[in-house]
Amino acid sequence: MAKTAEPKTTAATKAARGTRTVAETEKIRVALIERRDELKAEHDQTLMEIHELQQHRLTDSAGDDQADTGTKTGEREQEITIANNLAERVSQVERALERLDEGGYGWCEKCGNAIPVERLAAFPSATLCVTCKQLEERR
Repeated sequence: MAKTAEPKTTAATKAARGTRTVAETEKIRVALIERRDELKAEHDQTLMEIHELQQHRLTDSAGDDQADTGTKTGEREQEITIANNLAERVSQVERALERLDEGGYGWCEKCGNAIPVERLAAFPSATLCVTCKQLEERR
């Protein structure tokens, strides 16, 4: 059985967490809020498109055979999956904002080590360092 890494709570780690300036924190907050708002707008647009397509499908389904019905069902499932993925991404950004307020942003939730700046730049809502994420994906 794999052993879960214990979060580091040494004085050095606690001191390092307090090294982010107010300006840096605010810059991160603004970037996360902008990203959240973009994702919410995209999610809302996707839901509106799904609704419009549903109305069109209801009025344009006369004479459909099984293949047409199957195609339309597959397309609808794909559209709903996209909307659900967007909603999940919004939740991840909101969680990152919460972690920023709590002082835990940029630190791995499993081992307590700093998440590399490169990882945060590529995935701002990351909650795990690369090592812990790789271990999680192997399971």
